[in-house]
Amino acid sequence: MNAPFHTSRRDLLKAGGALVVAFSISPRIESALAQDAAAVAKPVTLDQVESFLAIDAKGAVTLYAGKVDLGTGVRTALSQIVAEELDVPLASVTVVEGDTALTPDQGATYGSQSIQTGGVQIRQAAATARNALLEQAAQRLNLDKSELSVNEGKINAKSNGAGVTYAELIGGKTFELKVNKDAPMKAPADYKIVGKPIARIDVPDKLTGRFTYMHDFRVPGMLHGSVVRPPAIGATLESVDEASIKDIPGIVKVVREGNFLGIVTDNEWSAVRAARELKATWSKSQTLPDEKKLWEHVRGTKIVKDDVTSNIGDVTTAMAGEGRTLKATYDFTIHTHGSIGPSCAISEFKDGKLTSWSASQATHNLRKQLAKMFGMSLDDVRCIYVDGAGCYGRNGHEDAAADAAMLAKAVGKPVRVQWSRADEHGWDPKGPPTLIDLRAKLDDKGNIVVWDSEFFIPQGAAGTVDLVAATLSDKPVDGMLSPGGIIGDSAIGYKIPNIRTVCHRLETTPFRPSWIRTPGRMQNTFANECFLDEIAAALKVDPLELRVRYTDPADERGLDILDRLAKLSTWDKRPSPRKDASSNIVIGRGVSYVKYELTRTYVGAVAEVVVNRTSGDVRVTNVYVVHDCGQVINPNGVKAQIEGNVIQTVSRTLKEEVTFDRSNVTSLDWASYPILRFPELPEIEIELIDRPTEKPWGAGEPTAAVIPAAVSNAIFDATGARLRSVPFKREKVKAALRSV
Repeated sequence: MNAPFHTSRRDLLKAGGALVVAFSISPRIESALAQDAAAVAKPVTLDQVESFLAIDAKGAVTLYAGKVDLGTGVRTALSQIVAEELDVPLASVTVVEGDTALTPDQGATYGSQSIQTGGVQIRQAAATARNALLEQAAQRLNLDKSELSVNEGKINAKSNGAGVTYAELIGGKTFELKVNKDAPMKAPADYKIVGKPIARIDVPDKLTGRFTYMHDFRVPGMLHGSVVRPPAIGATLESVDEASIKDIPGIVKVVREGNFLGIVTDNEWSAVRAARELKATWSKSQTLPDEKKLWEHVRGTKIVKDDVTSNIGDVTTAMAGEGRTLKATYDFTIHTHGSIGPSCAISEFKDGKLTSWSASQATHNLRKQLAKMFGMSLDDVRCIYVDGAGCYGRNGHEDAAADAAMLAKAVGKPVRVQWSRADEHGWDPKGPPTLIDLRAKLDDKGNIVVWDSEFFIPQGAAGTVDLVAATLSDKPVDGMLSPGGIIGDSAIGYKIPNIRTVCHRLETTPFRPSWIRTPGRMQNTFANECFLDEIAAALKVDPLELRVRYTDPADERGLDILDRLAKLSTWDKRPSPRKDASSNIVIGRGVSYVKYELTRTYVGAVAEVVVNRTSGDVRVTNVYVVHDCGQVINPNGVKAQIEGNVIQTVSRTLKEEVTFDRSNVTSLDWASYPILRFPELPEIEIELIDRPTEKPWGAGEPTAAVIPAAVSNAIFDATGARLRSVPFKREKVKAALRSV
């Protein structure tokens, strides 16, 4: 058997002075900076155990994960899965993430799939390995597998105490096994690590400043680069006056290729100065719509196809029948990712090969994009994940990587590119605007007989977002719109006899789109759950009770969520709005519920708000969440995800909005794109339902889907005014109050 590849996190990121990546291959040492792909060759296909796991001569386990930890805690959860299934100490597991030369392509880290998909693949690989090791031990000990037990990496005979360790069986050798999806897995009743609130393994170093983020990362001989952005989207570079920066020390090269303009320097401050001071002439360009007429623009954009996400009964006939018709239109603004730390990356061309270090959530996709961009073989491109600022979607990380690669190729040395705040807010891809029309028909007995909705959203799904540097330099791109799976949760799960939900897919959208946390599902659930509240108000019934009434009686988990939510929030059963809604300072509560994508995680939320009718100020004071994602790997991690969902989405609901003129984004800082501050955070109470015998589902997105509607419904409960346009800024609240 061949000597396996083994990497520890200590080998990956060595601290002190300059931070350098180094990988070890037993029995010899090779530097990752040497860019010798053959030196680090190992299987990375999804069907090989060795693609995921290695055990060294001391019994230490290395997990190679294609999914990466974006601050979500999955590094710890995936370690728990491996430690549990292999029966080894958690401390013996080291994780290598998102290195395209070492880790399998498990898909981008998005869509709440890290545990639901990635974790299940890893569990199957670990179960296969454990079963194979038991078979080897049985042969060595001349016993049947049923006579053996495993504890902390040692296989013991139940009868006589004889045993053999994993290290003795395979340490320093490869598995050479196909992943067996039928390999027996541990019974949940026997779990010792999975399901336990294990502290995150990355937090101590983060709290003490020892952790290495992408922004701290360095490679030998590295230069610094900055990119001069066009003053308008679509502008053409006409001339450059290189003499304008001749007095700045450390200039290595001005790089111009098409409309891409950058500067390479020997220090970071000179790069920052040069980007500010380099004089360039650009053509004028006005490609963006009038911000004040955004929704007219969206409605007027060409529809290229319709995705009918549900068609139950006969909506047309039923809508024409007797009864009361309700109509409403909702809109959800353009959002930027707003990562607290701007994007950063390092790229190096050496011996005809490209290595890129970044915080990309999709290093395998980035590898393909860079290979296409530079006309290289995929085998000659390696992308390596290094922790960066949280993104929860495709922000600027990949674009910074492409910037760095452009500059590194021009100078023949590794180049680090650190984006500014204006770069991040101005040039990261955006969550596209969403417009929704809804209609419902109520019969004379107070039943909902028709639900009819139309969503105006851009075409495309999850995929790759074209790299800015490639577009500006006119290099090859995929040329697709990739807003994410934005048709999700356009359909509803309630039992109504006639339902039609149609997504009008638009030819274009104002900005380069990408997925932002809970793409589409947040916007669609906002409209659906608010409109259901409008129906409850029209019928003068309790909004939570209406949800119970129209939930499928066979959906026990859904009904359980709603029942627990009422108890957790001490729900006051009554119609909305409150009777004292005329006071100046008013309080209200609102409910929202979803079965995510109608197929997985259940979540219900109640928001409590305080509204100042004079100022229009809205404060979310309390949020109650009941969450069922099936089997819970780490309850601490899931609760942290739920809290993050709530906080980020309250911010997006109340404050966040991309502003722009006809040429470019104008919300380029935190003053013009405000986010929630610490004193504004709500109290959050969570009831987490753990179902150990069920499949594990995702927790990174679903809670975010229900927050905007819960807040909007709470404002209505407090004031009698309906907020149908996110964000709920003061001027919108006051306008809605005037209409009551």
